[in-house]
Amino acid sequence: MTGRVAIITGAGSGIGRAVAITLAARGYRLALAGRRADALEETAALAGDAVEAPLCVPTDVTDAASVKALFDGAVARFGRVDLLFNNAGLNGGRFQIEEMDPALFRQVVDTNLTGVFLCLQAAFRVMKDQTPRGGRIVNNGSISAYSPRPDTVAYCASKHGVSGLTKAASLEGRKYDIAVGQIDIGNAASAFSEHFARGVPQADGRLVPEPVMDASLVGDAVAYMDSLPLDANIFELTVMPTKMPFIGRG
Repeated sequence: MTGRVAIITGAGSGIGRAVAITLAARGYRLALAGRRADALEETAALAGDAVEAPLCVPTDVTDAASVKALFDGAVARFGRVDLLFNNAGLNGGRFQIEEMDPALFRQVVDTNLTGVFLCLQAAFRVMKDQTPRGGRIVNNGSISAYSPRPDTVAYCASKHGVSGLTKAASLEGRKYDIAVGQIDIGNAASAFSEHFARGVPQADGRLVPEPVMDASLVGDAVAYMDSLPLDANIFELTVMPTKMPFIGRG
């Protein structure tokens, strides 16, 4: 995959950073997008001796002009876009439905759903007109795209929406040789996952510690999805700790 060009949103930390490090090690040329320039530069430094120094573009995925600038910058630097990892997202915290601030609900949906749409749209505009034509888009859906945790109504609703966007984009991308799929990620280790060891709220009200997996495994999964030719597509892929209490009753 040496030389392929990937845009990664939410690349300043967590899953986005882990995927950036994995793809850089496999020879990708990277455009890193996120809210904070310093965090993007940290990711670029952690990527090590990449084929080419990553392009760091501070980006607000909820703003169409900011997203356009990201893609324009990537094309100006690298000439094309082969892969979009549509990853930027906002958790929004835990709130019971009757207590959640509508403004926060809108903020989570705007980031997790509208942001994914705007990046999808920009990717389509680039990929359908480049030569060779086409590309691949991998949306970060989360297991919450089909199975919620308690008190996460905004996050859950936004991720269900991502599944709808993935389906619509997968259908519409066919005529342009754009393959669109979704990766649904379970408990991946990051600075935000320390609470899993202390206990996570379950549907029955208990707090139960849950296992986590190394975030680098998500990078391996995204790289695998992108390793297929464009006439084949992994439409949905779930990667999670083997012992995570998701399948069955725990």
